[in-house]
Amino acid sequence: MAQIPTVVTRSDRLGFVGLGNLGKPMSQALARDGWNLSVYDRDPARAAGLDALTVGGSADLADCTVIALAVPDDEAVTQIVDELLSRLTPGSVVLAHSTILPGTARRLAGLLEDRGLGFLDVPVSGGAERALAGSLTVMAGGRAELLERVRPVLDSVADDVIHAGPAGAGAAVKLANQLMMFSALAGVQEALDLAGAYDVPEQVVLDAVASSTGESWITRNWGFFDDVAAAYDQAGTPVRDRPWSKDLWDVVAAARERSVPLPVAGLLAQYLADRVEDRARKGAGS
Repeated sequence: MAQIPTVVTRSDRLGFVGLGNLGKPMSQALARDGWNLSVYDRDPARAAGLDALTVGGSADLADCTVIALAVPDDEAVTQIVDELLSRLTPGSVVLAHSTILPGTARRLAGLLEDRGLGFLDVPVSGGAERALAGSLTVMAGGRAELLERVRPVLDSVADDVIHAGPAGAGAAVKLANQLMMFSALAGVQEALDLAGAYDVPEQVVLDAVASSTGESWITRNWGFFDDVAAAYDQAGTPVRDRPWSKDLWDVVAAARERSVPLPVAGLLAQYLADRVEDRARKGAGS
């Protein structure tokens, strides 16, 4: 097992790959907090306005002490790790903020550890506004001493950093969160459909449940996903890469890997994306 070097400081070079809906505001929070930041995105225009060095490819981050990834999926994370694997200095750490499968996280952690490198699956929750404010929640999977080494970096983007367990645990908790959240979203959508069929406006229902047992994060933040869908449209993000599609299929895949029956997740994966996109296209129910 590799020896973990000292805690990272702002004199260390920090790399960040992926400047999308969450990656850009996370990078802004890191730059604002004084990190020596270098960034890469396939679309160089996304780096505009960032107080950071823009590089031409992920391989150009090989001399960074910490490399954070906020890219769409397992394939993208794996590709970047493969590009960096032979170039990174022993002791360097890769932080996967992407929502990936627990099995992928465990495999990559083992692969990097064999090379004297570190890997943490550190998916985030909270949305773009909290990312910019540096107040996300991080679910971390990996070695505790490795997490403590990079905690100053995570503290710049998050108010809460929860060590969920060994490699893959952070990814598993993120998928569990997504299943809970999207199950609630589907339930609220259908509840509003039911009330609407009896001529009850959405806001009346939301006001009523605000002090009732049906209250949830979804009802408190109704309209959140309409705004997220609009941001994805503006960025040109394919529907298959949006969390209400991609993350739910990841839940199904992770459950299948461990033979866990999740009938609700299977149903949600098949239809929820269409509901979210249809609502956003129709102007959030107006």
